[in-house]
Amino acid sequence: MSAPLPVPDTLILSAATTGSWTTKAQNPAVPIFEEEIAAAAIACHSAGAAIVHIHVRDDAGKVTCDPKRYARVREMVERAGCDVIINMSTGGGAGQTTDAQRMEPVSLSPEIASFDCGSVNFGEGVFINSPLFLDELARRMSHYGVLPEIECFEAGHVQNALRLIEAGKLQPPFWFQFVLGVRGGAPANIKQLVHLVEMLPPGAHWSVCAIGRAQLPLDVAAMAMGGHARTGLEDNLFYRKGELAESNAQLVARLARIAAELGRPLATPDQTRALLGLPRQRAG
Repeated sequence: MSAPLPVPDTLILSAATTGSWTTKAQNPAVPIFEEEIAAAAIACHSAGAAIVHIHVRDDAGKVTCDPKRYARVREMVERAGCDVIINMSTGGGAGQTTDAQRMEPVSLSPEIASFDCGSVNFGEGVFINSPLFLDELARRMSHYGVLPEIECFEAGHVQNALRLIEAGKLQPPFWFQFVLGVRGGAPANIKQLVHLVEMLPPGAHWSVCAIGRAQLPLDVAAMAMGGHARTGLEDNLFYRKGELAESNAQLVARLARIAAELGRPLATPDQTRALLGLPRQRAG
């Protein structure tokens, strides 16, 4: 494949606030309920994040794809005057929700939604994303004007994306998120990251999301390589070894400081919209 776009000046920071599996028992700072998730999104935006990737939970704290809960989070964020880009998860917690339920948030026309581009062993389970599911999810995202965040857990997922692009089922601009370090997926190291970036189609934008202790080193590598970076308590509960992170915003603020040292000014939400071709979307 041809090389991606040259190194951009601006850096898109994403914050993944909650995830499907993390609990307050693991870190009390994990936002679980809608009010907490909205507050975390606003704080992450203030710290430098242009995109906030969210999952929602039910009253018992279990992952759900209930569009009403997603809509409430977005409403609270917007009511506060925060223009951060909301990226809604369609992951559903690796088998905890049905394919039909996973697609429901797309009907809200979020600006971005996750598009997990293949199946993968995920810890002790299997995260299934069949070709039929991906075809239908791509169709719905196109219908509702949603930019797919093409999540790739290993090189085969990039190949799946390239096939969907060739078939016209995914349209530019392309926004890839490389998820590295999941038990069952590609390991979190720079060799893997370089390999994945080299597979990208021309003009693709990309970011890295690394799990646990690999989060910071891979984020810094991505910034140096001209990519973008994701942080947050979904992927890593610690600030440093033995020290829990105080908040999602604390993790974002650290990347913002490093970005300044690297000469990568942070993209605002509107600059990110321009870079990714995102007209602001609304439900309805």
